[in-house]
Amino acid sequence: MKPEILEEQPMNMAEVYAELKHIKKRDEELSFRANKTYDYLGQLDLLSPKDAQKLYKELDALKVPRLKPLHMAKIIDLLPKTVDELKIILQGYTLTINKDNSKRIVDTVVKFI
Repeated sequence: MKPEILEEQPMNMAEVYAELKHIKKRDEELSFRANKTYDYLGQLDLLSPKDAQKLYKELDALKVPRLKPLHMAKIIDLLPKTVDELKIILQGYTLTINKDNSKRIVDTVVKFI
């Protein structure tokens, strides 16, 4: 029987790490790939899942046009400190954000650093 995907939702690295922690506690062991990911994420300086969720809600509340959950997850992962860093993060997507909205996003992110 093939599993059916009901819904896809982007996760930031803090959420992935928390989920892997939960799975490791539940199953007592992770698969090879999951264990590598867990070790890698453990070395990074990530926001706590609670702060990541709070930042996501604040970014969503900004109501920036065309800014999708995928973009917000990437912003939370990389925490840009300047408008230029934000531009670099988002240049991989077909997304343009004006200077005012970029500044608002960066100001929101800086509160969590």
